[in-house]
Amino acid sequence: MTGFLSRRSILATGMGVAAGLVAGHEALAGQADAIQTARPDTSFRSADLKDDAKILEQAYRAMHPGLYRYNTASGMDARFARLEAEMAAATDRQSAFLALTRLTAAVRCGHSYPSPYNMTRASVAAMFDGRDRVPFVFEWIRGQMIVTADSPAAPLFRGDRILEINGVRTQSMLARLTPLARADGANDAKRIANMAVSADDRFPAFDVYRPMLWPDSRPEVTLVVAAPNGRKRHVAAPLLTRGQTRLNQPEPDASASPWDFRLASDGVGVITMRNWALYDSDFPWEAWIDRVMDQLVEAGAAGLVIDLRGNEGGLDCGNAILARLVDQDLLLPAYERHTRYRTAPKALGPYLKTWDPSFLDWGPAAQGPDEKGLYRLVRYDDTADGDLIRPRGRRFTGKVVALVGADNSSATFQFAYALKASGCGILVGQTTGGNLRGINGGAFFFLQLPASGLEVDLPLIATLPRMPQPDSGLAPNLFVPRTAAAIADRRDLELDVARDWIARS
Repeated sequence: MTGFLSRRSILATGMGVAAGLVAGHEALAGQADAIQTARPDTSFRSADLKDDAKILEQAYRAMHPGLYRYNTASGMDARFARLEAEMAAATDRQSAFLALTRLTAAVRCGHSYPSPYNMTRASVAAMFDGRDRVPFVFEWIRGQMIVTADSPAAPLFRGDRILEINGVRTQSMLARLTPLARADGANDAKRIANMAVSADDRFPAFDVYRPMLWPDSRPEVTLVVAAPNGRKRHVAAPLLTRGQTRLNQPEPDASASPWDFRLASDGVGVITMRNWALYDSDFPWEAWIDRVMDQLVEAGAAGLVIDLRGNEGGLDCGNAILARLVDQDLLLPAYERHTRYRTAPKALGPYLKTWDPSFLDWGPAAQGPDEKGLYRLVRYDDTADGDLIRPRGRRFTGKVVALVGADNSSATFQFAYALKASGCGILVGQTTGGNLRGINGGAFFFLQLPASGLEVDLPLIATLPRMPQPDSGLAPNLFVPRTAAAIADRRDLELDVARDWIARS
């Protein structure tokens, strides 16, 4: 699965924790013409940007395990040449950022992108500290921008459709944004999901790219909005800074559990897990899972719903759940780990940052290369046929359902695959993110580009199937579409279907 050598698996892939103060409409009213400007960007050197392009090309060619999974060698030659030309012509950090994004998006890897989470503070301040964040949360449903929670900063409500932003149709925005989104292979549902905005993401892709593609110095946006009944209205909505939250919610308690569990009167337990990126957390997540599973066993619960919606991944937390669902060793689906190098090029050393220096030299753990130029990575706990999940504690024998969707693209994708393939449970919702042909992750270099001050994530391990697979995400057992009407009416269709299946099974 995703973890390899280190339990800090998928680092900073977009599941940030919201920070700052609550930004109500009253608090913003007196700040309407106080636009927060970025700090002077003294570290940007446009004359040297071609060198950044060459560093990225050398690093990706030498070490990216998925570089040629969806691209030919000649196709990547052309893309790298275009990147060098675009970087040479860039006159500011934003245009360089967009050029890097176009290159990484073309690799078609969900973990390859220039990441604000791993950039220097100076670069983040220069690019992302303005007042340019929309004051509402939303999903894209059938190409429509649907507000998913009432906004405290503007008269926008659940189920509203945003038709235009500053005179630009939102459907046109989506068409222009989607090619910049990070996703694996042909999984466009993940690309669209990547351009939604949730309450707890510090750097939503929509907020990153919208100001670059449609620059505007005004401290508010003008919206054309359609209510669920179809009635249209115009709304002037104040923009937010990165330090303000979109919803009236308290600051997160670092000592509290990031997950939630409740056992209802119908005998169905529901675990809500919006995040598995716990690499730097002191939360004892394995003990938490064991306590919950013990409670389910003691209560004789009829079923368990694991709500993974919005959860891209992180640590392999799902393995701890699987270990409580089996009474004998469970062989996980046959995927193998591969890397493109055994030893990282020394010339790139000054630009490679990571949390584990062993990634610089895999040593004998990297066996090969094979005919594709990839090395097989082996671990102490590998078997001849794949990874094993060993039973632990008292087994839960009730029905199990995972709620899934296009956000599930890393460890949650792999858990969903294992749950469905093993027969330990079923999936309800929409097709996942990720890709059945394999995903890249598990270990990373954060490539620091010196001229621009930007960073690009470089995943190092490809988890690949042994047999040919379709170029798609994982389909659920029971498909339940997202609808604007259900959002407006506060109905949870996926959870309702899951409960009904447990009751009938």
